[in-house]
Amino acid sequence: MFSPSTPLPASVERTTVRRVRGSVATATTDLLATEQPLEIRLAYGPTGQRQQQTLAITMRTPGHDAELAAGFLLSEGITQSASDLLTLAHCPDPRRPEERANVLLAELAAGVAVDLGRLERHFYTSSSCGVCGKTSIAAVRAVSCPVLPAEGYGPVVAAATIHALPARQRAAQSAFEQTGGLHAAALFTADGELLLLREDVGRHNALDKLVGAALLAGQLPLHQHVLLLSGRASFELVQKAAVAGIAIVAAVGAPSSLAVDAADEFGLTLLGFVRNNGFNVYTHESRIAITN
Repeated sequence: MFSPSTPLPASVERTTVRRVRGSVATATTDLLATEQPLEIRLAYGPTGQRQQQTLAITMRTPGHDAELAAGFLLSEGITQSASDLLTLAHCPDPRRPEERANVLLAELAAGVAVDLGRLERHFYTSSSCGVCGKTSIAAVRAVSCPVLPAEGYGPVVAAATIHALPARQRAAQSAFEQTGGLHAAALFTADGELLLLREDVGRHNALDKLVGAALLAGQLPLHQHVLLLSGRASFELVQKAAVAGIAIVAAVGAPSSLAVDAADEFGLTLLGFVRNNGFNVYTHESRIAITN
């Protein structure tokens, strides 16, 4: 636990509360997960004819903003690889001083073709849902996702390894341990080794940060890895995993009906209720080694 004098990371803020236990109330300090808006601006076009416009505003936990933007651009089909991105950096001259850490400019390479129709669909994305800000149901399926081969693609993972993942994820969630208010997306090897974890108030942001980190490190596709989500599995999270080439998606919570349909369509193995030494297999169970 952070002491009152300990500097806090950007993902955590202090507040004063009245804590009631039984009939006794005391004044104390509590720690909150930080939630702030991030405006993602896009610069694109040939040299000498560059254009710039706001692409998205998302409510997120500060930290790993460049990764978040990189993962978002990939999952929305605006970029295809890290080479499409020239720079990802906070804007040095925002409109107001308080925006300095909350406006990020993504510079596309001059040769990257931009779908102007896609850019016209301005996004407002809440911290809880990455789909609800889109202007039409058709926009949800606008990204072309690869269909993974159901056989021979991705690892085969033992059920015992799946059982161990939630505890390993929780042990690495430093900000969640302090606040109880953050989602996590974690990437594991087929043997259960934790490779990468990102936290955020938004499920979709946590996954965008994780995928963006892998993209910028030149590690995509992530076909030999297992993704664990700390909450439920929605359609959009399955879609983002498919774009990153992840073959096995496991969630501590329940999947939605559309998530199951999408996982089946995209060739992903989808697991839900991964907790208490159990889980459900919803699609493509050949990647899970179960001994009866």
